[in-house]
Amino acid sequence: MTRAPRLAWRRASADSRFLPHFVIVGAQRAGTSSLYSWLCGQPSVKPALKKEIHYFDVHYNKGERWYRSHYFLQRDGVITGEASPYMLFHPLAPQRAAADLPATTKFIVLLREPVSRVVSQYWHEKSTGFESETFERAIALEDERLRGAEEIVAAGGRSVAHQHFSYVARSEYAAQLERWYDAVSRERLLVVESERMFADASVAAGVLEWLGFTACEEPFPVKNRAPRASKPDDEVIKGLQRHFQPFNQQLFELLGRKLWLG
Repeated sequence: MTRAPRLAWRRASADSRFLPHFVIVGAQRAGTSSLYSWLCGQPSVKPALKKEIHYFDVHYNKGERWYRSHYFLQRDGVITGEASPYMLFHPLAPQRAAADLPATTKFIVLLREPVSRVVSQYWHEKSTGFESETFERAIALEDERLRGAEEIVAAGGRSVAHQHFSYVARSEYAAQLERWYDAVSRERLLVVESERMFADASVAAGVLEWLGFTACEEPFPVKNRAPRASKPDDEVIKGLQRHFQPFNQQLFELLGRKLWLG
C-alpha cells in the first residue's frame, strides 16, 4: 500500500484508534527523545506513527481524525503516546490537550538545567539549519526576534522565531508549567528532572510505574545529542546563570522542591 492510500485508510479508521495514554510535552533538549525511545521499548507500550506529531501546537487545524490516524487500532493490554516538546512552551497547547484528550491521559514534563538546555537548543537549531548566528549573537538577538511572536501564536498562527529562536524564554519554566497546572490537574502531570533521569535508572523506571506498568530490563538510552563546534563565551554563560536565578526560584516554589542541586 502506497503512502497516500495508507494515510487515507488510517484516517478512515480513526474512530477505532487510540488517543494517547501519555504525552511528553517538553522541554525541548531535555531528554524527550531518550525517554520516549525507552518507553516505546517496553512490551506494554506501542509507539505512535512518529514521535513528534505536533498536533496541539503546530497542526491543530488538521483536526482530530488526522491526529488519531497517527495511533494504532485499540486493543487491550497496551498503551501508546507521543512526545512533542514544543507543547510545553506553546501557549495554546495545554487548553487544547485538556479539551481534546481523555481525562485519563497523563502528561510528562522533563526539565533540564536552564543554561545547559539553552546551549543544547542553540546547537540543535544550528545543526538543523534554522540558526546562522553565533551563540552569543543569537542570545543577544532573542528579544528582538521574539517581539510579537507570542501574540501571533496565541492567536492561532505560527512563528518560526517562537518555535526555533526561543532559547532563553523556553528555559523560564515556571510560567509554562503553571499553564499546564491550570489546564489539567497536578495528578495528571509528572515533572521529571532530566539530570536525575540520566544519572539514576530508577527515575525512568518510576515514569513507567507512574503510567501504570512495570519496567523491564531495557537499558535507558541517550538519544539526539546535538553536535557542538565551539564553547560558549564564559561571560554570556554567567549572564544567563544570573538571569535564570529568579525564574528557578519561582519554579522551585511551584514544585515544592529544588532541582539541579539548586
